[in-house]
Amino acid sequence: MFSLFLTAEPLVQVNGKPSCCFFKFSPKLMFTKVLKAQLWVYLRPLQQTSTVYLQILRLKPVTDQGSRHIRIRSLKIELNSRVGHWQSIDFKHVLQNWFKQPHTNWGIDINAFDESGNDLAVTSLHPGEEGLQPFLEVKVLETTKRSRRNLGLDCDEHSTESRCCRYPLTVDFEAFGWDWIIAPKRYKANYCSGQCEYMFMQKYPHTHLVQHANPRGSAGPCCTPTKMSPINMLYFNDKQQIIHGKIPGMVVDRCGCS
Repeated sequence: MFSLFLTAEPLVQVNGKPSCCFFKFSPKLMFTKVLKAQLWVYLRPLQQTSTVYLQILRLKPVTDQGSRHIRIRSLKIELNSRVGHWQSIDFKHVLQNWFKQPHTNWGIDINAFDESGNDLAVTSLHPGEEGLQPFLEVKVLETTKRSRRNLGLDCDEHSTESRCCRYPLTVDFEAFGWDWIIAPKRYKANYCSGQCEYMFMQKYPHTHLVQHANPRGSAGPCCTPTKMSPINMLYFNDKQQIIHGKIPGMVVDRCGCS
């Protein structure tokens, strides 16, 4: 299972106006199982409380007869934000259909009209609105199994194992009060704990040999991470712009004595 974030790409101009939005998916991604999909749209600030009607329209090929749009999602929102607002829309069903029928992915149109008829949705880049374009937060399940060679020991809170082992640990950013992180709100970090006996799971036997040859110069082997992986993170900077980055060393994949 893994998460990724896809920023909307602009479409070719329609009737002289830029249209939004198109999401491009790799062939590998389209063979995965969608567990979660959220479309995030930034709404411009309001001067007073207003009811906002947000709708997502699927575009049709220009050769089709009749309307170019098919409404696929709509929301009624009571909004009073004077600093702008990120609104999320459940997009799992739409994404599943796109993966099953790629030819239907012609892009979408997004609008969010207030009671005065103003469109609050940021769908194209304007000065001062960089980093505010719509994006998809997607969580998928890989259909192929990876090799599990030499993964060390995995334990849980009920385990009686005393040797060096990897234990589950979930980090909750909201519990820390870190509301500037958009996703993930929680993730599995894991940690290492346990004793390192002679030559057990020893990545470098040299450590034990040095300990025996010079006891005062070595503290002995410790149970530490021997393999770590990054996570993709989406967060706001101080200008309320969205930053997407891969943060290294955030997940413990394997523990060992070194």
